[in-house]
Amino acid sequence: MNQITQGMDRQYSDSERLAARARLASGFNTTDVPWFTWVAHHIPVASGAKVLDVGCGPAWFWEEAVAVLPEGLHLTLFDQSPGMVAEAETRCRPLSFASLSTQVGDAASLPFPEASFDAVIAMHMLYHVKDKAAAIAEFHRVLKPGGTLLVTTNGRNNMAELYALTTVFGSAPRDPAGEAFGFDRAKGLLKSEFGNAELKIHPATMRVTDPEVVYLALTSYPPGDTAPPDQKAAFRAAIQSAFEAGSGAINVTKEVGVVFSRKAA
Repeated sequence: MNQITQGMDRQYSDSERLAARARLASGFNTTDVPWFTWVAHHIPVASGAKVLDVGCGPAWFWEEAVAVLPEGLHLTLFDQSPGMVAEAETRCRPLSFASLSTQVGDAASLPFPEASFDAVIAMHMLYHVKDKAAAIAEFHRVLKPGGTLLVTTNGRNNMAELYALTTVFGSAPRDPAGEAFGFDRAKGLLKSEFGNAELKIHPATMRVTDPEVVYLALTSYPPGDTAPPDQKAAFRAAIQSAFEAGSGAINVTKEVGVVFSRKAA
């Protein structure tokens, strides 16, 4: 089991731990188009379309996406965590959707009829799913002919300079999400199911200036979250040394993108 998939109930009962990672992942980027806005531009839907967000989490995405996507969308929020679904519904209810529904369940066994949605999105969640091929087959099943699946994930080298510091916990010096479901694997699995898959990488650079944000993000999941005090102290020391070497900042590699596939019409 990949480290980021351990302790799922603890990690995702609410958005606190996810927020710690989000502050690091998005708080220090330099880019012309913010990540969520950039992703929204890649969802090819028209007004009145039915959209399924699998693994919706707290639905931060939709607060930005509504400014980009057409009005009149029918949005279904889906997640395995009841706490996340409740937070997502609260966040999205005031937004300008034609309708909003929610469902708790398993991504590999979706409770929807065939050909129900014009678009399915799965943002940074498939690395948590045990049977990724089964989940992707479900996404294909519930899409209408001509519908689009959009998956977001990380490359193996994403934030490599920071993950190198987590070796004090016995972790590999690589992004665990990229290890579990990186660009190549995502493209391969989507192409196997849909017959097509295209990758686009978000054009962003990253310069991290806050060591505490690094510490909180990378101790928000196993093994850092349950590491003994001496390992956590060693991790803080490694972070401090890296910031001192960079004169108060660390230039960090960014590899994050979207893979999308279209169901045959």
